[in-house]
Amino acid sequence: MTYREAADYILNIPRFTKKNDTEHTRIFLKYLGDPQTDLKVIHVAGTNGKGSVCAYLDGMLRSEGRRTGLFTSPHLVKINERISVGGSPVSDEIFCGAFDAVLKAVRKMESEGMSHPTFFEFLLGMALYVFKRGGVEYAVLETGLGGRLDATAAVERPAACVITSIGYDHMQYLGDTLEMIASEKAGIIRSGAPVFYAQSSQESDRVIERTAEKNNSFCKKIGKDAYEILGIEDKHIAFSCSSAYYGNTTWKLNNTGVYQPGNAMLAMETMRYLFAEKGHPGRWREVLSDLKWAGRMEEVMPGVYVDGAHNISAIEGFIQSVPKDGTGNIVLFSAVKDKEYEKMAACLGRRLPADMYIVTQIGGSRGAESLGDIFRKYTEQPVVETESAAEAFEYALSHRRGRRVYCVGSLYLAGQIKELIQEGR
Repeated sequence: MTYREAADYILNIPRFTKKNDTEHTRIFLKYLGDPQTDLKVIHVAGTNGKGSVCAYLDGMLRSEGRRTGLFTSPHLVKINERISVGGSPVSDEIFCGAFDAVLKAVRKMESEGMSHPTFFEFLLGMALYVFKRGGVEYAVLETGLGGRLDATAAVERPAACVITSIGYDHMQYLGDTLEMIASEKAGIIRSGAPVFYAQSSQESDRVIERTAEKNNSFCKKIGKDAYEILGIEDKHIAFSCSSAYYGNTTWKLNNTGVYQPGNAMLAMETMRYLFAEKGHPGRWREVLSDLKWAGRMEEVMPGVYVDGAHNISAIEGFIQSVPKDGTGNIVLFSAVKDKEYEKMAACLGRRLPADMYIVTQIGGSRGAESLGDIFRKYTEQPVVETESAAEAFEYALSHRRGRRVYCVGSLYLAGQIKELIQEGR
């Protein structure tokens, strides 16, 4: 099967499958030969920052000479992005080989009365198959949604569990209180596995602490006092660490998001536990200063940024990261309809100085409607509506006049903008 045929098959899975429980995923993995068995898995859940933390962990593990596998979602342009080995997305050839192996196992499952894996299960199976065949030692797995019922929770003996900041998102699935959301995220915690989590709120922190205690797991909170932001210079954000373990040196990240030092510290403290005195923080520092994570305050063209912020807490972090240097801003926004897009629009309109807002549709029937009318409720600046991301992006570029352009509101939007740039449009 060609890459295009394999990708099309996977993308069409949601049309003919239903949600499966974690036990179904465990059975599915048995049909694949339990490729997760010998992997040292770092399991990452949370509302915001999961992808960045995963990328930081992957980079620092490689700096320690470890062969790594990285499973993340969503992809921005090409589905291969979800599965990386040794720091690079798998090739089309490896992707197709994994697809064929997984599809063969699925056909055997179906012949024995089991239901077809979901989109996410299928890709997880492919990732673990690739990792096993590729000699991976450490596998960093990002949950898709929640944690307790996520397909990745089928991995039962993680080397570490990491929970990023907790906020309001996917409430229709996870619950409408921070305690309920945190309980779903904390569902990745396993007996005896160390837990590292980002301080968020008293409600969510208590849930994580209690869950770790019930599982007899070492638990460490990474608070706001673990680091100090020193400034943003030359497209890097600099910070220092409170712990003497890291010395008095300045750390830098290849990103200007003010939320990223917290993500980095969460990954660093996980590494510190796993490697203890055998770790090399100096190597970690070099990796973090160079590493880029796509779609997160990413400069895709000079003065043009994409940020996948798609909920209120992420939008607030994005606003804090926009420089207050007097340079004008143009905001290009879109969102899917199951997000709190009116709250995001209100936050942007009231708190982010912008000369113009451009709103557009993404995701077909999933796209949020009436965004122009919504934005006009919260700003007196011009609001321009377009039919497509391509039209919106062209309009933004043609009206820049020295201003920065921020494309925000959805990772789908970030992916479409990056694809347009790759195509030269």
